[in-house]
Amino acid sequence: MSEAAIAADIGGSHVEFGIVCEDRVLSSRTLEVREASIKVVLPKLEAGLRELLLEADVAQHAVVGVALGICAIADGTGSVLGANGKYDDGVGFDFAEWSKSSFGLPCRVENDTRLALLGEHFAGAAKGYDDAVLVTLGTGIGGAVILGGKLLMSSGHRAGGLAGHLGVAWNGRKCSCGNRGCAEAEASTSVLDAICRDTNGFEKSILATATEAINFRKLFDAADAGDALAHEILDRCIDVWSALSVTLIHAYNPQIIVFGGGVMLRHEAILPRIREHVSRHAWTEKDAVKIVPAALGSSAALLGALPLLGRRP
Repeated sequence: MSEAAIAADIGGSHVEFGIVCEDRVLSSRTLEVREASIKVVLPKLEAGLRELLLEADVAQHAVVGVALGICAIADGTGSVLGANGKYDDGVGFDFAEWSKSSFGLPCRVENDTRLALLGEHFAGAAKGYDDAVLVTLGTGIGGAVILGGKLLMSSGHRAGGLAGHLGVAWNGRKCSCGNRGCAEAEASTSVLDAICRDTNGFEKSILATATEAINFRKLFDAADAGDALAHEILDRCIDVWSALSVTLIHAYNPQIIVFGGGVMLRHEAILPRIREHVSRHAWTEKDAVKIVPAALGSSAALLGALPLLGRRP
């Protein structure tokens, strides 16, 4: 049997985990996260993975390691260096010892978006491109960069990973990072409800009847129904993502930008406008940068496992 790996994508609201072999997910499950704590999540993850190993009928000797993606700053080896309110107890946690005692396997830990880009580069939308950027649009805005076929690295392990904290409005909204006008503060799900309610005319909008926080699904539904305020805010968000794309092109000179995350369920309404903006404003040859939706969905980080472990088929 070809080499296989144990993989998990540890997010703030759920954990996607599975067994992968080459460019296939043999078996996977989702674990709901009620408390974003490593010490709470790992025992449940371990139990679920043991069940999957049996379900996938993978020989122990075929499994080469454990790859974990986490919504935090990680060093790509075995350590979490910083978190922003989620999995703070992961900082300093010995993942290598956990993996060794639980499965008898080596372990590597990487930021979830960076791991997802490895997956898209290996088996998804960025396959065949040496220089690629991934942007994830969801609760926040994540980013990762591959240059020369390798993840962009820096001594602080943040290089290429702060797409959501690139400025798009110098006097804009206050961001959780302390800056103002970051892309994440201007056009992410975490701030969308506040942006809607702060916009003039909100009380006349369909959105004013929402009993729960406004997300992009509700925003698109309202826009589809002809709501003027929803159209205004959606246009503004797409403008932010377009400006961010130009900045990423100027910073990294990628061949391709891959957009992922839940917002991309409506990529057909978003990406053509980003492409048009980039064509007009980016300092690059016309249509030189491909802008496409992610191909692997929630499996992207799982399929980044073998490349992260250095066992890319």
